[in-house]
Amino acid sequence: MVEDEALIQMMIADMLAELGHSVVAEAGDLVSALEHANTTNFDFAVLDVLLGRTSSEPVAQVLAQRNVPFVFASGYGADGVPARFQERPLLTKPFQLDQLNGCIAKLLDRT
Repeated sequence: MVEDEALIQMMIADMLAELGHSVVAEAGDLVSALEHANTTNFDFAVLDVLLGRTSSEPVAQVLAQRNVPFVFASGYGADGVPARFQERPLLTKPFQLDQLNGCIAKLLDRT
């Protein structure tokens, strides 16, 4: 999970745990997010579109190359999603547990 706001990061981690998922890596900045994207094994990722003023697009590129499914999360809607990733799922913050669950199910083809 990549989220630069600590409280939102904790909330999403709690939601994932409630849905029965384990968070294996958390990052709040681009450097640590790229490190995890390149080296950590996980089933899917939740990416905040903007990390401060920095786009998470480089992380999305790594995940796409590794064929790791991911969803963007943004408080700005689809406007902030990089053009090449417009087809990726988007959770608009604040999102609810059932929205996250439905998105994960689609990512993992468990619809």
